[in-house]
Amino acid sequence: MRGYTINKDDYLKRLRRVEGQVRGLQRLVDEDAYCIDVLTQVAAATKALQSVAVGLLDEHVRHCVREAVAGGDRARADEMITEATRAIERLVKA
Repeated sequence: MRGYTINKDDYLKRLRRVEGQVRGLQRLVDEDAYCIDVLTQVAAATKALQSVAVGLLDEHVRHCVREAVAGGDRARADEMITEATRAIERLVKA
């Protein structure tokens, strides 16, 4: 079971909302909307995706990493921590 499974419906709802925001962005561009209005909506969609990413990362650490540590598998725990660190690096660079 994945760490986010318990909140899967919430994540799907949030991602569908982001999908709607992106469709709205396409419509704004298609209608030649004012640049700042488009950029504002891009920022909102980006923030929503970042929120999903942070939630997933939190679930990963709380579930997957904790489970590896509790199971006494130090190598697996180290691997999971490295994965989480790399995910954080990707989020920070984005």
